[in-house]
Amino acid sequence: MTEQEIAVFLAVVRTGSLSGAAQELYISQPAVSRHIRALEEELGCPLLLRGKGRRQAELSEQGRDFVQVAEKWRQLWLEARELASEDRERRLNISSVGSVSTYLLPPVFKAFLEEDSRRVLTFHSSHSAEAYDWIAQGKADIAFISDDMFHPQVDTVPAFRQPMLLAAGEESGLPETVHPSRLDPAKELRLPWNPEFDRWHAYWFSSAAVPRAALDEMALLEELLSWRGTWADSWAVVPALVAEALERAGKVRLHRLEEGPPDEIIYYLLGPRRKPMLTGAFLACLDRELRKRERIESFLS
Repeated sequence: MTEQEIAVFLAVVRTGSLSGAAQELYISQPAVSRHIRALEEELGCPLLLRGKGRRQAELSEQGRDFVQVAEKWRQLWLEARELASEDRERRLNISSVGSVSTYLLPPVFKAFLEEDSRRVLTFHSSHSAEAYDWIAQGKADIAFISDDMFHPQVDTVPAFRQPMLLAAGEESGLPETVHPSRLDPAKELRLPWNPEFDRWHAYWFSSAAVPRAALDEMALLEELLSWRGTWADSWAVVPALVAEALERAGKVRLHRLEEGPPDEIIYYLLGPRRKPMLTGAFLACLDRELRKRERIESFLS
């Protein structure tokens, strides 16, 4: 069983045909057929159903079962290759939710890389649930999440705490301190921050209320809050990191919320395969950056 045979089989599964796999891998269709047959001979069972009139590749029962095995084999091969890589102990793989990666991590990345020019950094944006899987599978060395969960292979550690603030357009006419009862949900730009925020939101606003826009991208929030005309009175409840960046850009005014949502806690995740020297250095850079932010409480030292 070779890496190429596994790659060809998974390409057939992804594309649904031998011709599709050939096109994706830049090899001939007969070559795809040879690799599949060699794999079948080694396993002693058919992976694909064959017959006249079949244009699409249809997996046999054994072929369907083998998909998961092939994925695991490929992942193990990648991990084994990484062990032999010269830059493994210099490469830090990081994952994060969007608000942290957009509004906090860039200066941390810069400080981390400038400390040692030999360091290598890779980054992937992910939601909290996805980040747990990335860490457990060793695809990321450290991840930052807002929605903490339990995973038997992953440690969840508090990184910092930040208040939730009200960001509103210049023409909202809201006072410095605002009670939720004064907010019109029809003018809200809503983002799904964490379960605690969702519970607070459900308490103060009807479940039937429809926001002006429901978003999951920070860039969209910045754009919509800068719109004028009928959108000039829009508002959003956001973590301090986001709120301060919007305020610096001159796009909103910040307001304190009376009986507002609980502070947001950002956690970092560590998995079974760790790089303590690199993660420790990165967390030290993060702690220094957090201490520059007046509204944020770091838990890192």
